[in-house]
Amino acid sequence: MNNRYTEVIKQDGGWWLGWIEEIPRCLCQEATHDELIESLKITLQEALAFNREEALLNAGVHYQEELIAL
Repeated sequence: MNNRYTEVIKQDGGWWLGWIEEIPRCLCQEATHDELIESLKITLQEALAFNREEALLNAGVHYQEELIAL
């Protein structure tokens, strides 16, 4: 599955700010545009891994996983 996410980026003073529209609290601040893009990729990967882990912990012991595509 090819997952795509939307980065929202802007420059504010001497900083680049960015966040991922689809993932709450997935935001970064860096000194350069390139650093921001790399930081957002890493933060998105970490947020998705954390969300998966949390979902499975909340599921308990008897559950099943299924893929859903939009």
